[in-house]
Amino acid sequence: MFDMNLSDLQTKLLRAARQAPPRDTVPYAFEKRIMHRLASAAPENPWAAWGSSLWRGALACMAVTILCAVWSYSGSRPAPVASTDFSQDLQSVVFASMGQPSEDAW
Repeated sequence: MFDMNLSDLQTKLLRAARQAPPRDTVPYAFEKRIMHRLASAAPENPWAAWGSSLWRGALACMAVTILCAVWSYSGSRPAPVASTDFSQDLQSVVFASMGQPSEDAW
């Protein structure tokens, strides 16, 4: 492979950089502005990352819930049979357990 010494490589790169003339297209004090912006960047808030992730998860769960609700209600279901006498149905439901022995109820 390459047996180049890192100090030799650094020397060659610095010599090449010194020989290249600076370009006029770089704005004045560009590197100072960039370094100042990097130094003054606010630290990342871990709670904000958690919050945004949880909101995305909540929105995805709501979308899945809505899709399941639409799917379950859109299916063809037989129409419920209308009872002619509601009072008879209520009485049979209320008194259904009265005929059973009490020890079997629990």
